[in-house]
Amino acid sequence: MKTLVTGGAGFIGSNLVKRLLELGHTPIVLDDLSSGYRENLIAGVPFVQADIRDADAVHAASEGCAVVFHLAASVGNTRSIQQPIQDSQVNVIGTLNVLQAARARGITRVVFSSSAGIFGELKTLPIAEDHPQDPDSPYGTSKLAAEKMCLVYNKLYGMKNVCLRYFNVYGVNQRYDAYGNVIPIFANRILKREPITIFGDGEQTRDFVNARDVVAANLGAAFSADARGVFNIGSGTRVTINELARIMQSAAGVAVGVQYAPPRHGDVRHSLAEIRAARDAFGFTPSVALEDGLREYVAWIRQDPLTKKQTK
Repeated sequence: MKTLVTGGAGFIGSNLVKRLLELGHTPIVLDDLSSGYRENLIAGVPFVQADIRDADAVHAASEGCAVVFHLAASVGNTRSIQQPIQDSQVNVIGTLNVLQAARARGITRVVFSSSAGIFGELKTLPIAEDHPQDPDSPYGTSKLAAEKMCLVYNKLYGMKNVCLRYFNVYGVNQRYDAYGNVIPIFANRILKREPITIFGDGEQTRDFVNARDVVAANLGAAFSADARGVFNIGSGTRVTINELARIMQSAAGVAVGVQYAPPRHGDVRHSLAEIRAARDAFGFTPSVALEDGLREYVAWIRQDPLTKKQTK
């Protein structure tokens, strides 16, 4: 089956492309390499270097595809606060371009990568899909708007779009950058033998889910005939940031210590996904334990040539 993966040079997208190939599908990657890496591209996989704000490029790349996995995005609360217009242009207009191209090509299913950032500060735990949606950043707001666009295309045009609300994803191909998530940031500091910085008291909790499980969720959502709507994608477990720091130092065999800084604006206190809906709809069952996933991640990042350059 021919599929389009927007953001296919990125962290999650590149893992998805690899798995699609293993399953005998024919993925096409569209990515502008603004946050993805050419090193993540797989030889022989067609690659279109383009921005999802380029409607003509998205339309051309989707020719002959049966499914679109839409992962390309402007990511992160901090980035969106600094650049709110770009955030919405990429996440909302870009998603509309994907939906318009899919509709024009007769593609009935777009699997959209959304975010738990749409919820904002949490009122109840665990977080089900019907939890109040009150985002704390332009990023969460643009992701929620893009979700609504996917769902309204289901209503208007009979599509079967699925929105996957990722919690904290980590794993192979995730590298450190200025807007990075906590695990690559911690790994970068550990490899440089520098203290880890924790914002707040470290007792805030997060639901970390491995990229392999997120890929499985994308495939389940794409190829389950009746799946449509919105679904939480997490591990269904949570850990404190203090405990995460301990586990990562143990996985690396390096003790660097911890320093604390004031809490960051927009960070939620606790997070835990309720994932029964995804299990019931397309059999989503996380399989990678956090300790195992972190050992795998630390082993990979130690060998990653780009990370080695960053940590010299």
